Amino acid sequence: MTDRARYTLASALLLGCLLAWALESRPAPAPAPGGALVLRGKFIGPTAAADAATLAAFADELAIEIEHDAAQGEPFFKTGTQYDELRTRARILRCRGESIGERQPKVRESIEAFLDGAVGKSGGPVSKSQREAWAAAYREIGRAAGEATR
Repeated sequence: MTDRARYTLASALLLGCLLAWALESRPAPAPAPGGALVLRGKFIGPTAAADAATLAAFADELAIEIEHDAAQGEPFFKTGTQYDELRTRARILRCRGESIGERQPKVRESIEAFLDGAVGKSGGPVSKSQREAWAAAYREIGRAAGEATR
């Protein structure tokens, strides 16, 4: 093998190593949002991360409560108004009266529009499928808020 061939081979190997290192050291792209609601980038200010984490846990817990209630022989919550009241009372107890929506108006607006589309605005009686829709909507809010923390 000639010197020129050795230099060419060494250069090609070095270039290959540099290319492999460059590709491995690049950060992976952020995953695309996985659901109907996107809250990433809507939490702002010094409490943004804590607000997103609190909302994620809060919404997941509401979904659990709704699913548990629906599994009872005679559900306690029978109207859309009662579901909204559950959320309000739970927020007062869980967040000690503080409103994440007041601190995070873009989040509040997104969730309001999402809930209007997912469960509607009716405060009247809810069917089994509507109970499932309420639980699924709160699961989606929890997922989206959790995703916003990453």
